[in-house]
Amino acid sequence: MSEPPPVAAARRGHLLAFAGLSASYFAHIGFFNPYLPLWLKDLGLPIFTISLLASVQSITRVFAPYAWGALSDHTGQRVKLLRFSAAVALASSFGLWWHGGAWWLALVLLVMFTHTSSMMSLTEAAMAQLVAGDWGRYGRIRLCGSAGFLLTVFVAGEWFDRFGMKHFPAWAAGTLAIVLIATMKLPDVREPPAAHGTVKEPIGPVLRNRSVQWFFASLFFQVMSHFSVYAFFSLYLDSIGYGKSTIGLLWALSVVAEIVWFFLQGRLIGLMPMPRWMLVCGIAAVARLGLTAGLGGWIAALVVAQWLHALSFAAHHTTCIAVVSRRFPGHLRGRGQALFTVIGYGFGGVLGVLLGGAVAQAFGYRTMFTAAALLAVLGSVCAWRVMKLDRMERAVRTS
Repeated sequence: MSEPPPVAAARRGHLLAFAGLSASYFAHIGFFNPYLPLWLKDLGLPIFTISLLASVQSITRVFAPYAWGALSDHTGQRVKLLRFSAAVALASSFGLWWHGGAWWLALVLLVMFTHTSSMMSLTEAAMAQLVAGDWGRYGRIRLCGSAGFLLTVFVAGEWFDRFGMKHFPAWAAGTLAIVLIATMKLPDVREPPAAHGTVKEPIGPVLRNRSVQWFFASLFFQVMSHFSVYAFFSLYLDSIGYGKSTIGLLWALSVVAEIVWFFLQGRLIGLMPMPRWMLVCGIAAVARLGLTAGLGGWIAALVVAQWLHALSFAAHHTTCIAVVSRRFPGHLRGRGQALFTVIGYGFGGVLGVLLGGAVAQAFGYRTMFTAAALLAVLGSVCAWRVMKLDRMERAVRTS
């Protein structure tokens, strides 16, 4: 039965509002994450200090998303929390203009990331409620985020090549201001009362499920391996002589691959069960990181590696969101999405950046990317185990 026209129009309006937030949020990420290490290098900081500062984002993802997710589950006020987070992140970004040394930058980034790192899990939880399992519709919303990332990673690369890194703080404030405006356009929709009633649904039984445990293990290693790209890809390319415009272009290629996936995922995602997609994505990550480590001086190899982002990140992200939505329904949704962020981008991110920085400083970037490829192998093994357990669960249900 189709929705009445007013309801359908309202739903389309809600989807457009979330698409706007996705575009603005990833436009901020598209400039901030690739060029933060280069800005810190421009300030004269050593590689390991840069890795420590880059890891602040991951450190906040250890505690912030779950705390915000639990609060959103309790109150149902995800949109209001998103607006508050965006406002505080914008205010804290002004601290980047004052060069108070590494400790000051760590404090500023801590406050900023504590609030921006909560936004993705809150948004994913709200969108999961809105799209209700329609992953084609979800892909179109995330496609807008990829387009925002693509725009700023390319434009910022050209800007910084021409004018240097001195305008980095202004870019931070400008993009976060746009994020704040986007949150103001969101519909003030609360979780239905039945989904966040007074009885708190326990999360322990879900976490004791072996398939869920292996899923989080696979997520941990897959994301940890990718922090070699998130934190050090720009520095690696810079160290072997690529210009900032070329660096931006290579980042942009990965986002184009992401856009292609999100555009097609409604037709592709149903071809295999989610656990099998996880294994395919893990194998793609091994190939991507192996190419980056072994053939970084060959631009064609880097192009292929960046195109593999469609599987190693984009398809993997959708797969994980689908698994979390299935395993953590209703009242558990906010905490489930937060655990996805905490375990993958929190613990995995912290260890990935810190160990990656130590390995890069001691042995060089190529060795670090080789180690990241081995982590992706571990993630693939865990994904294979998830696939086996999922088959057993389905066999039991149908018997």
